[in-house]
Amino acid sequence: MKKPFFELMIPQLTAPLTEVKNGTVTSPAGFRAGAVYSGLKTPGPDKLDLGILVSDSPCDAAATFSQNSILSPSVTLSREAIQGGGKFRAVVVNSGNANCSVGEHGIIDAREVISLAASQAGVAPEEVLICSTGVIGVELPMGLIRAHVGAIELVDDGGMDLAKAIITTDTRLKNRAVSFEVDGEAGSTTITVGGIAKGSGMIHPNMATMLAFMTTDAAVDNGLLKQVLSDAVDVSFNLVSVDTDQSTNDTCILLANGAAGNSPIEAGSDAAEAFSAAVRDVAVYLAREMARDGEGATKLIDATVTGAHSVEDARVAARSIVSSPLVKTAIYGRDPNWGRILMALGKTEIPLDESKLQVFINDIQIVESGAAIPFHAESVVQALGQPEVYLRVALNVGDGDATAWGCDLTEEYVVFNSAYTT
Repeated sequence: MKKPFFELMIPQLTAPLTEVKNGTVTSPAGFRAGAVYSGLKTPGPDKLDLGILVSDSPCDAAATFSQNSILSPSVTLSREAIQGGGKFRAVVVNSGNANCSVGEHGIIDAREVISLAASQAGVAPEEVLICSTGVIGVELPMGLIRAHVGAIELVDDGGMDLAKAIITTDTRLKNRAVSFEVDGEAGSTTITVGGIAKGSGMIHPNMATMLAFMTTDAAVDNGLLKQVLSDAVDVSFNLVSVDTDQSTNDTCILLANGAAGNSPIEAGSDAAEAFSAAVRDVAVYLAREMARDGEGATKLIDATVTGAHSVEDARVAARSIVSSPLVKTAIYGRDPNWGRILMALGKTEIPLDESKLQVFINDIQIVESGAAIPFHAESVVQALGQPEVYLRVALNVGDGDATAWGCDLTEEYVVFNSAYTT
């Protein structure tokens, strides 16, 4: 029996990937992590806000950063370090404070945090990257960081604590790991890719108020590593929108330490294809979880645009649909107002032929040839009440496809963000 289209849209784990149960950023061999509560966030049960991720051996690294014109010094220093090349061993991260728009102290404090973390992890400061997330315009409370960084215990199973340490308004942890086999002269080797992320609000394409750390125990050609991460971010974090706002701090880092002992993965090989699929799987999973966990959200919106003139056109259209406040509020209210979907599509100005448009909500077709067709309104209302709402718009003018993710817009989002710092 043929599956409904909306079920086919749900990301499936594809061979040769295997999900790692309770997988996280320390699932790949040779990575450890730890975190403490230092007082950067308001107190609460099991809260953590300062953490370190470390590799037992030097890593090749790739990263993407916020496109905002105003950036945290934490982003500036990490971006400069990545662009400078070299190997890295650790990432230090704090939540509760963005270390942004605080003048020269932002750089001074970020450099001291790097030095403190390097000492605790037993690595050189130039081997440490730094990330921050939280409220903008407040200096880092360095006294608290100095007092607590020494209490961070770096352990093999510390990935979940690190995932807890990076969240701010998130309501759940976001973690994932998958593995696959590569063949070599000495036989088969298991490669693992793991990751964690945070993000719930101020989320929009070109990265967002998000941090994502991914690791792998594979040995990977550095050029391939950078290309794989860039491609994965394009189909994951850059296709998420919660509220159309973009952060000053967002960072995605991928570290590869080669602890699996494989021959370096080169572009064009079967291993490269499997590695790319693994990184993409982890990134897409984390991106969908960010959309699902949007501030005040009750529903995940999964919007697929098919048959566009190009993949880029399809991405622009899908992003527009999940970003539209009118689409988001209609889905929250279970209002089958499909005109809002077409409005969000049309305002992108991508080339299309209205007479060829088709629109589906959870596999219920409501538009054919650009016009409404008879449908049972109550069935659509019921579909819009599901925790995951799948929208499909078929343009039928080309072969470009893309999927973007968002969430509904609720009263809770407005209330929460109207008193964020008070």
